Amino acid sequence: MKAIALFSGGLDSTLAMKLILDQGIEVIACNINTGFGSTKDRLNHMKNMCEQVGAEFKSVDIRDEYIREVLFTPKYGYGKNFNPCIDCHAKMFEVAKRLMEEWGASFLISGEVLGQRPMSQNRESLDKVLNLSNCDGLLLRPMSAKSLEPTIPEINGWVDREKLENIVGRNRERQIELAEAFGLKDYEAPGGGCLLTDEKFSNKIRDFIAHDTLEVADIPTLKYGRQLRLPEGAKFIIGRNAEDNAMLEGIENSKYIHIHTELFGPHSLISSAASNNDKVLAAKLVLAYCKPGFEGEQTLDFGGTPLTTVSDLSRNDAQKYFI
Repeated sequence: MKAIALFSGGLDSTLAMKLILDQGIEVIACNINTGFGSTKDRLNHMKNMCEQVGAEFKSVDIRDEYIREVLFTPKYGYGKNFNPCIDCHAKMFEVAKRLMEEWGASFLISGEVLGQRPMSQNRESLDKVLNLSNCDGLLLRPMSAKSLEPTIPEINGWVDREKLENIVGRNRERQIELAEAFGLKDYEAPGGGCLLTDEKFSNKIRDFIAHDTLEVADIPTLKYGRQLRLPEGAKFIIGRNAEDNAMLEGIENSKYIHIHTELFGPHSLISSAASNNDKVLAAKLVLAYCKPGFEGEQTLDFGGTPLTTVSDLSRNDAQKYFI
């Protein structure tokens, strides 16, 4: 017997897997990549949690499908920001259900807790997810199973319902108790891992789609650096630190050209179709964020084309263009 678990890397989904694994059922931890997870690489953490409980880890990339079918046309709308939580969860379960035959699984599990998130994990929302994903009966939620209707694996006796949990609400005492009993280490504190719930990131998306069509290759350009919209319409991205610079340097997207300077300063990107005026402004802003100590005209490389200007703007001058 095998189950597919929707796995986020968090404590709840790890505990849900452990409760099923302890009943002698093999579990595949399926992490669904929508493109809008944390800016930090959590792969090693997720693999570590799976190793601790004995689950196999797999990652599934649905970024293109997510943009086309969920992000801009959610049936149940958005949360506080650009987060289509109900439709997002339903899409993940829909994808997992498609994989059941290929992976040899008989049912699905998730770490959702009834009432933990007032908007997306109340009883009505959980039912909407089941209906939209067409997973009714197949999806077992071990953490709150005793407060929910029995599922196919429980009815058929594949899973002992009495060995599942009855957790409801936001108090996490029972989760901590289980984690200690199972000997779990290095698990994460609860927190939103989805960038779409963040107001600033949501504003970046709104600005982007006001000027362009969002594609998978555009997602990394929204995740890193200071985001600016210049007067004649160019998008300008400037690194904030060494990590940002490294991520921006690795971006390959025909919509942007890279800006290089021999000075000690940020790595930047600007729209390929930027006007000369916007390029000059971008060059001045790059110089504003470079380490002080240079004088006179400086030449920057705009995707292989040199542009010479002087540093006569301050970092405060950049504020008016921030998204």
